[in-house]
Amino acid sequence: MKDDNAEVDISVVEDHAGILTIRGGGARRDWNGIHYKQGMSRKNVGTTKLSANIATIPPGGVAYAHIHVGFEVILYIIEGKVRHEFGAGLRQVIENKAGDFIYIKPGVPHEVFNMSDTEPVVAFVARSSADEWDNIIPYDRNQP
Repeated sequence: MKDDNAEVDISVVEDHAGILTIRGGGARRDWNGIHYKQGMSRKNVGTTKLSANIATIPPGGVAYAHIHVGFEVILYIIEGKVRHEFGAGLRQVIENKAGDFIYIKPGVPHEVFNMSDTEPVVAFVARSSADEWDNIIPYDRNQP
């Protein structure tokens, strides 16, 4: 899966001799039904082992089924409620809400649903990959 808007605006990065800053979280980028504030990754600040940003799933939105290949993800739900359908055939279900941390192991198929038709879900996303979405593949729920 590739992001819908691969351009990263490096002009917003301030380098203060070892501490880098993007004020206000950067411009919006879209990927797989989710809106992201640009955040930080190899693409704009030269990270080597991690990336982070803020993800927003619009009301009624879905982050379609996918697998993270070879990297871990930790989410912190800032606003809203989500339902993860995960595992083989996406037959397992867990719900999370604002204040919850979520850890997704590499290779676990999952699809994420915003449970509200009126409010967005906002989450802080940290990955153990500096490449953001480069090692994510789509998942067909009919797969074993």
